[in-house]
Amino acid sequence: MARRKQEITDLDFYQLKAGKVWQHFKGESFAFWMICAYLFFEYVRPQSIVKAIDILPWTQLAIVGAFLGCLSDKTVKWVSSPVNVLLLLYLVIILLSSINAYFPGVSYENLRNYYLWVIIYFLIINIVNTRRRFFIFLCIFLLASFKISLSLAITWAQRGFSFTSWGLSGPPGFFQNSGELAIQMLVFWPIALAFATALKPYVSQWWYRALLMMPVTAIMVILGSSSRGGQLALVVQLIVMSYRSIFRPKVLMTIGVSLFLIWQLLPEEQKERFEGMGEDRTSQQRILYFENGVDMIKDHPFLGVGFFNFRQYFDLYYPEDALFGRAELPHNIFIQVGTDAGLIGLFIFSLLVFYSLRIPRSVDTCNDDERRVGLAKYGNISVFGFLVAGQFVTVAYYPYFWIHLSLLVAMKNSFSK
Repeated sequence: MARRKQEITDLDFYQLKAGKVWQHFKGESFAFWMICAYLFFEYVRPQSIVKAIDILPWTQLAIVGAFLGCLSDKTVKWVSSPVNVLLLLYLVIILLSSINAYFPGVSYENLRNYYLWVIIYFLIINIVNTRRRFFIFLCIFLLASFKISLSLAITWAQRGFSFTSWGLSGPPGFFQNSGELAIQMLVFWPIALAFATALKPYVSQWWYRALLMMPVTAIMVILGSSSRGGQLALVVQLIVMSYRSIFRPKVLMTIGVSLFLIWQLLPEEQKERFEGMGEDRTSQQRILYFENGVDMIKDHPFLGVGFFNFRQYFDLYYPEDALFGRAELPHNIFIQVGTDAGLIGLFIFSLLVFYSLRIPRSVDTCNDDERRVGLAKYGNISVFGFLVAGQFVTVAYYPYFWIHLSLLVAMKNSFSK
């Protein structure tokens, strides 16, 4: 008599039984396979590491595959959220800003920097619509980020935790630059810590310690990245995590010891960079970008100077303030959005930030959903990291915020069933 196939339970997932999780994944729909493939190719980027397979546009193919898969996947149903409306409204404002831009050609060339995130967002929230799908999708996000953090933490340790002007470099793509790499780690480590904490009752001590390596190596990468904005954001995250009990002696001592250890781990050259903040040429240039960016928004309050027109407009009207010869992007997400889409766009973007912080608060604190509550709570810490570090780099249209929004909406929807 044939042996019946053993049923896969939620406990198998929480105990990280890879064989069971893989067995479930194999039985999932084509649409889910493709959206997972997209996340893998976007974050791990094997096509950039192994040149032999860099012969096809893998991320685009995965997106197309996920879309086509949705057409035949009966489990895919429309997910409603205020975020949906805001994303589409922001797309309309960007289109109007592009039409009205000082340099429309530049705007049209860069439209994909935003509309692709709208497509990816809707694919994620509508496909990742069950607890198990969300668990697998989150695991891919965590493992892909951990692959980066572990290898770079080892690299930093091998060079004796020393300082280099380029910091640490991630794989080619969104996370190659050290400052942008640091932001991915800022988004990653709070979620990784929440994941490890949530699964602690279900896994062995060995597994738990292995899971804790994710946030530990992520923080190491932030410290080794030579990104002042990223390191400042890390400090803010640690404070925000303990804001409810920050004045308790034990908490104050823990924060104090943590900050002391972080300061001690920083190379002397990086400490000198902090002491010179606001006085070095790079800081002065970014102050000029901010001041002139505010003027641009005041002069063009409704739709800004045009989507991705900041650099060209700055060179045209503020050439004497380009300290390095030619202007770069504004190095501030709010100035970027304000000059791209005016006060209307900035208002919509601010509402998206508000909802990214509000969604976790709307999560019911049911006893059987403690894992979800923890992930949501620490998800807010990720947003704070993005916002603080985003005051120093131009990353409004990088994956950090848009993928995080997708995860939050997908989590709320999948766990509400």
